Amino acid sequence: MAEPTTDAGTGPVALRRSPLAHLTERMRAAAVPGARGVTLTEWPFLTMVNVRVDPASEAAARIAKALGSPLPRQCGHTTAAGPHTAVWLGPDEWLVISQADATAVAAELREALGGDPGSVVDVSANRTTLELSGPAARQVLEKGCPLDLHPRAFGPGQAVSTTVGPVAVLLWQVAGAPTYRLFPRSSFADYLARWLIDAMREYRGPEVP
Repeated sequence: MAEPTTDAGTGPVALRRSPLAHLTERMRAAAVPGARGVTLTEWPFLTMVNVRVDPASEAAARIAKALGSPLPRQCGHTTAAGPHTAVWLGPDEWLVISQADATAVAAELREALGGDPGSVVDVSANRTTLELSGPAARQVLEKGCPLDLHPRAFGPGQAVSTTVGPVAVLLWQVAGAPTYRLFPRSSFADYLARWLIDAMREYRGPEVP
């Protein structure tokens, strides 16, 4: 989303605005401290590049070299190096999440793909990123996520496509605190953020014995 402004001599200029900028203060106010604590924040404008390629091909090896780590080969797995994390989406599909410049990342991966069959598409504007963290983060997600999120089944470095409430997301556990990152479509981000804020409320009170 962008808001127009003007620049002397150049005319209208679009200012980038994240899908959840209007909820920043509300998310901050919803934070719960203490032993049952949980916080919700947006990580706007992360680079996301969709990659389709035969995992056994030379092109996949070149892409892995460009990323600095192999493409994950199993459902739920991620690999990371430097600013890049590759998330398994399917047998021949990955999402590269990065803090590097989207144009540069996509260009480097397209160069690595070369003329081989496959595709590299910048999808950064398609999703935003919510981070849910704190001792109660797993319990908040469990109110609306069908996955078994217990550490015995899901832990740091794992990422899967699932739902939270009625919203489809890519869910990635990035740390054992626990800390999760959720990647909803931008058009569903407002609904999901409000759903999570509501789910966090009960943790302000004492735990019911």
